[in-house]
Amino acid sequence: MTQVIRTSAELQEKVAGWKRSGMLVGVVPTMGALHDGHLSLARAARAQSDRVIVTIFVNPMQFNNPEDLKKYPRDEAHDLALLQAEGVDVLFAPGVDEVYPDGFATTVSVTGVSEPLEGAFRPGHFDGVATVVSKLFGMTQAGRAFFGEKDWQQLQVVRRLVADLNIPVRIIGCPTIREADGLAMSSRNVRLSAAERALAPQLHAQMQAAAEAIRAGTQIEQALEAARVALAGAGFGQEEYLELRSVEGLRPLTSLSEPARLLAAVWLGDVRLIDNIAV
Repeated sequence: MTQVIRTSAELQEKVAGWKRSGMLVGVVPTMGALHDGHLSLARAARAQSDRVIVTIFVNPMQFNNPEDLKKYPRDEAHDLALLQAEGVDVLFAPGVDEVYPDGFATTVSVTGVSEPLEGAFRPGHFDGVATVVSKLFGMTQAGRAFFGEKDWQQLQVVRRLVADLNIPVRIIGCPTIREADGLAMSSRNVRLSAAERALAPQLHAQMQAAAEAIRAGTQIEQALEAARVALAGAGFGQEEYLELRSVEGLRPLTSLSEPARLLAAVWLGDVRLIDNIAV
């Protein structure tokens, strides 16, 4: 049975007991609206930890659009049932006042890797991520934390944060989980209309085509432009970025001189889709 805990004090008492017994604690930070992508992280945590905590907290600090925060799907009862089926030990679901009590005055900011891509289009987003992740690491006292590679830039920000601040937690990236048609699983996918949902897999398909072209020797910008034209022609809206970046540091690349990642953010209706693949 998954225990629901809402306060840091109660959680830390529970974790302290586990640690006295020599148990390794894993944590999966989420914002809820769980899907199989999240559950794959819980399974990885279960395989690599003695006890597993999944956190659900819709973090207001990382939303630069108040409407997006309002629309974010929430269904704790459904999420809890999924976690119980996976054998998760604790669901930590604090309220906003527990995470950001009166007088809260600290923000954690990671420069460099946080600045391009998502950082450019969502100012302040990664400050919110870094702050809440720092809080959750302190509240859960976990030894391992599991993050999906779908949010590749976020994963790099968290790794930089942990390294720079000497936080004693091992960050483990887990593969993106996709629908059968290639669409990366996301809590926001439920907001797609039927027609948009049918079109959405084209993002991954065009990214794959661009990656294959680049590996075959096509000029990077030529391959990316072909993907942009194809997506626009298919009916996608604004493309915020479609770029080839270095795996480490997310530096812009003009050749495949080092391990690379193709990252994209595009709009489909009023839903913003992000994805990334190795090249």
